[in-house]
Amino acid sequence: MSSLNLDDFTDLIERPDGGMRRDAEARRARQVVPPGSLGRLDDLGEWLAAAQGAVPVRPVEQPRLVLFAGDHGVAELGVSTRPAGGAERLVRAVLEGGRPVSVLARRLGVPVRVVDMALDCAPDALPEDVVRHRVRRGSGRIDIQDALTLDEAEAAFRAGIAVADEEADSGTDLVVLGDVSVGGTTAAAVLIAALCGTDASVVTGRGGEPIDDLAWMRKCAAIRDALRRARPVLGDQLQLLARVGGADLAAMTGFLLQCAVRKLPVILDGVVSAACALVGQRVAFRAPDWWLAGHSSGEPGQAKALDRMALEPLLDHKVTVGEGAGALLALPLVQAAAALAAELPEATAEVAATATTAGTAATAGTAATAEKAEDAEEEDAAHEEAEEEKPDEGAAGHGSE
Repeated sequence: MSSLNLDDFTDLIERPDGGMRRDAEARRARQVVPPGSLGRLDDLGEWLAAAQGAVPVRPVEQPRLVLFAGDHGVAELGVSTRPAGGAERLVRAVLEGGRPVSVLARRLGVPVRVVDMALDCAPDALPEDVVRHRVRRGSGRIDIQDALTLDEAEAAFRAGIAVADEEADSGTDLVVLGDVSVGGTTAAAVLIAALCGTDASVVTGRGGEPIDDLAWMRKCAAIRDALRRARPVLGDQLQLLARVGGADLAAMTGFLLQCAVRKLPVILDGVVSAACALVGQRVAFRAPDWWLAGHSSGEPGQAKALDRMALEPLLDHKVTVGEGAGALLALPLVQAAAALAAELPEATAEVAATATTAGTAATAGTAATAEKAEDAEEEDAAHEEAEEEKPDEGAAGHGSE
C-alpha cells in the first residue's frame, strides 16, 4: 500500500493569477501596437503575467531543459528503430553535445539536466548527478508484466517532486521538459489511450525515428495488450503508472504536478511529456494551466492528449527527434512574448485616440477573458462539489491500494 496521497495535489495547486492576467490585458490595451496584432504572443505575455503574478512581465532569464531518461522492456518487441536498452547511448550523446537538443541548448544558452530513472546500464556508466535518482535498471515489459512495483512507482514519483523542488529552489524560472528513452512512446500511447478511452490504433505513432509498417503493427499490438492490463486500475493514477508507465514517466508526472504547486511554468515536448501531463490532469484538474505545449510532434497520441487538456501547440515544424528539441525551439517565442509585454511603450494620447477603433476588439477580449475566469471559478466549484459527492471507493485517484 502506498503512503503517497495524490489527492493532496488538488488542494495544493492553484490557478495562475487571474487578476494579474486582467491587469496585463489592461496594460496591453494601452501600448503602441493594437491588442491582438501580435497574435499568439499577446496570449503568451498575459499567461506569463498570470503565472509569475507580476505586471509588467519579468523576462525569462533562467530557463532549464530537464530530460528524464529510461529504458522500457517493451522495446524488446521491436517497436522502435533503436535497440532495446539503447537509451544510455542517447543520454551519453546528449551530455557530450552530439544530439540536436544539445546544439540548440548550447545556442540558446540553456543548461541541460538529465535525470536517469531507469536506464538499462550500470549506474557507474554515467555521472553521479545523472544517476542519483535512479529507481531501477529498465522498466518491465508492459504488455505482459507491470512496468514497476507500486513502491518503485512511488519512489519515482517522489524523485520527480524532488527534482521540481530543486529547480524551483535554484531560481529556474521556466522548465522545458522532455525525455530520453527507448520504448517510451509506446508506454505513453498506452496511458493516453487508457485515459481517453480510445483504441490502440488511434494513438499508435511512428516514434522519434519513424518505424516501418511491420514495426508499427507490432507497436499497435503491444499497446493493445498493455491497454487491457491498464483498464482495471484507471481509478488509481499511481497504480496506472506502475502497471503500464515506467520510472521515467512516473517521475515526469510527479515533476509536472510539483512544478504546478511551486508555480513554475513548464513547456511540454512530445507524446511522452503529454501523456504524463494527462495523468497529472487526472490527479489535479488545475495543473494544466501551468503548462504550455511547445510543439506538435506529429504523434497521434500527443494530439489526443493535448486536445483533452485544451493545450494548443506553439509550433508545428514537424520535429520528431524528441529529447526536448521541439519544445526548446518554442522557448525563444515565450521569451519574445515576455519582452514585448514588458518593454513596448504605452501610446501617447494622440496615438491612443487613433487606435481606439482597433482597441475595441481588445475590450471585447478582456471581457471574454473575465468571463473565462468566472467560468474557471465555476469549474473549480463544480469539481470540488463532484469530489464531495463522489462515493468512497478504494481506488479513488490516489495510491491507497
